[in-house]
Amino acid sequence: MTQPERRPTGFLTLTLHAHLPYVVNHGTWPHGMEWLHEAAAETYLPLLRVLANLERDGMALHCNLNLSPILLEQLAHPVFLAEFPKYLGRKIVAAREDEAFFTQSGEAHYAETARFWFRFFTQALEHFNGLNQDIIGGFRHFNEVGLIDIITCAATHGYLPLLGTDESVRAQIRTAVQTHRRHIGSHPRGIWSPECGYRPAGSWTQPVLDNGTTEPQPPIDRIGVEQALSESGLEFFYVDTHLVEESQRAPSPYQLRSGKLLSNGKLRYETPTLHTLSGEHRSLYQPYYVEGSYGGELNKQYATTIFPRDPKTGLQVWSGETGYPGDANYLDFHKKRWPGGHRYWRVTGHPVDMGDKQPYYAQEADARIAAHAKHFVNLVCEAIKPGLNDDVPPILCAPFDAELFGHWWFEGPQWLEAVARELHDHPTGIALISSVDYLDQYPRAGFITMHEGSWGAEGANQVWMNPETSWTYAHIYPAERYIRDVCTATTWRTSPLATRIVQQLCRELLLLESSDWQFLITTGAARDYAELRFLTHNDQFNDLKAIWQTYEATGSINEEQEKRLAEIHTRDGIFPDIDPGFWASGAHNNAAETTM
Repeated sequence: MTQPERRPTGFLTLTLHAHLPYVVNHGTWPHGMEWLHEAAAETYLPLLRVLANLERDGMALHCNLNLSPILLEQLAHPVFLAEFPKYLGRKIVAAREDEAFFTQSGEAHYAETARFWFRFFTQALEHFNGLNQDIIGGFRHFNEVGLIDIITCAATHGYLPLLGTDESVRAQIRTAVQTHRRHIGSHPRGIWSPECGYRPAGSWTQPVLDNGTTEPQPPIDRIGVEQALSESGLEFFYVDTHLVEESQRAPSPYQLRSGKLLSNGKLRYETPTLHTLSGEHRSLYQPYYVEGSYGGELNKQYATTIFPRDPKTGLQVWSGETGYPGDANYLDFHKKRWPGGHRYWRVTGHPVDMGDKQPYYAQEADARIAAHAKHFVNLVCEAIKPGLNDDVPPILCAPFDAELFGHWWFEGPQWLEAVARELHDHPTGIALISSVDYLDQYPRAGFITMHEGSWGAEGANQVWMNPETSWTYAHIYPAERYIRDVCTATTWRTSPLATRIVQQLCRELLLLESSDWQFLITTGAARDYAELRFLTHNDQFNDLKAIWQTYEATGSINEEQEKRLAEIHTRDGIFPDIDPGFWASGAHNNAAETTM
């Protein structure tokens, strides 16, 4: 007689955040399209192969995969579809040339590694063509059969806590949902808030002066992130550890509704039932509703949920010094052989000079993948062990940038597969699950209120707002208010030309708001490129603003302006169904009417 399947006593939910800034039509190498090609070849296609391997063997990763809207637009862009096979072709040719060089030099091992790269990029090209060049469609398959859950992100990865108007926050989210539905074919239930950024509702003062002004803007009352998400039917997002550890409990709306009046006219509440794992210490291994206005108490039924990031397991995967990617046997990310750019050396140790890097042996790396997968599963088990006997099983949330796997840590996709197999093959009581599947089966642990923050340095906003980047917001804030005014008026609806101009204005604002520019400036990773990109979009926004003002005044534009409009659209014609109505003052979705 077949034994019933044992119910898991705890869960692991892996979240992969796949995102790149908009690089199509904005440079090639070293910054630009090369980023997108590398991510597609080294992360997205290998991840698809991992998912296919697991599906073939009756297993699943059950991860939450964020494909950011601007990444979706790029993976479907005609320029990428035309250029990516050429990129792979160049890598294949370079591998053959390297093989010939190493063979002639008598370096047999390096020649074998060159053949490895030849096979790797040949497989990538065959895989891409086998998908009919539709990487998005490849991921959509696994989403449709329930083996992963694809979630969304802010449209261009705008950092929500620092955006200047509620309309801009809502438009980033509503454009994201619209784009997700167009590419994935369904309404997303979860979202990756860029940089795990969160802000509560309340009074806010613009942190910088508008460019060219000396008078500050008056304070405004703004909505919380949770309300904007709820309005668009998004049920959950992820926050960093400290936001939950430093949060406060809040009474649930059901308590507010059933509270009993005391003689002094105040409400008496029963102590809320919360599923904690270690006495009074707040657990990081359970989801919570976010206390917020949601447009009024009656709409609390649409409260949004957060999952906290686990800090213990994260360090093992993120750190290039003390984590798995820093293992001496793994492929070194930095040292490359030019002109082809292939890598032939292993990490060797930390720190080791480039000239002292030792040859890479794939077989030795493979042995470490299995050991590290086993170690990770043990870490997960230890982290949630205190709650394994609870009525509501704990869930450990492990979020990572998707490009960490394969691009930066070459063996990363195989490690993900090894983790899935380890959990499947060995009875730990822990199972993989998507966040949405967990929420469909188990309750939240209650309501909490959180302060503003992120998973950036010091848990706050300084990666994006600091003396090196504040100048960008001096341009963003007046642009946001201008777009709100234009879109609130009705002139943009009066003719196809008017709509076209304002749609492109909205696109340029979204690209201005991309948090990637501030991140790249702050980290110095590609500062010159990021500054150039921001100034390019700012110049294009101002050109479009002048074109719009001409149209407002005369009802038409001249030939030169028409040419400039077409040029900008050709370069930045993302989000073809963009709706300027999203930026109208007070415009928002109604959660009760949002299609789930």
